[in-house]
Amino acid sequence: MVDFKGFTNEDFDVFLIDGLEARMEALKETIRPKLENLGEYFAPTLSQITGDEMFVHVAKHARRTINPPKDTWVAFANNSRGYKMLPHFQIGLWNTHLFIWFAVIYEAPQKEVIGARLVKKINKLFKETPKDYVWSGDHMKPDVFIHGDMTKKDLQSLFDRFQNIKKAELLCGYTIGRETVIEMGADGLLQKIDEVFNQVTPLYKIAQNIK
Repeated sequence: MVDFKGFTNEDFDVFLIDGLEARMEALKETIRPKLENLGEYFAPTLSQITGDEMFVHVAKHARRTINPPKDTWVAFANNSRGYKMLPHFQIGLWNTHLFIWFAVIYEAPQKEVIGARLVKKINKLFKETPKDYVWSGDHMKPDVFIHGDMTKKDLQSLFDRFQNIKKAELLCGYTIGRETVIEMGADGLLQKIDEVFNQVTPLYKIAQNIK
């Protein structure tokens, strides 16, 4: 059994601590062990539902020299050496909320090809994505587009931008406000993350061209 106790106000408040060193120290002590627990818990699930062996990558924020991180995460990808160049999954926190994503970020060399595959499936994706799920074109910003508020044309625009603009990204998943995350507790949160990963796995399969 994985010893995951859920998230607390203290975890979310780490992102309010001033200074790179102080914030990083708090992040390593309070949040990182929980992200490692979530990694251990969900890697077998994701391996099973995607058909690819999934490896865990907890964000290290190693390149930072001045600005403290505004968010942190654990990522899952089918490569033990890295995830940023691959379609992957993420669980992470900002000060305001928790996110659960399927993601293809700007480092991925196959963005154009993946974007074209998504466009081909746009009718199905538009119809089958739950209304309360969200999309993003930039993992560095907390802003999202709620699927239920989008038209098919909006989704097409997001896919087009993803294919044609170097820095554009594509993320789809679910966000939960911090107070709700705390109220849900460990079991409620694990159940929700499991549900979201199952829901967004078809996007992973489209991206990887898995039939």
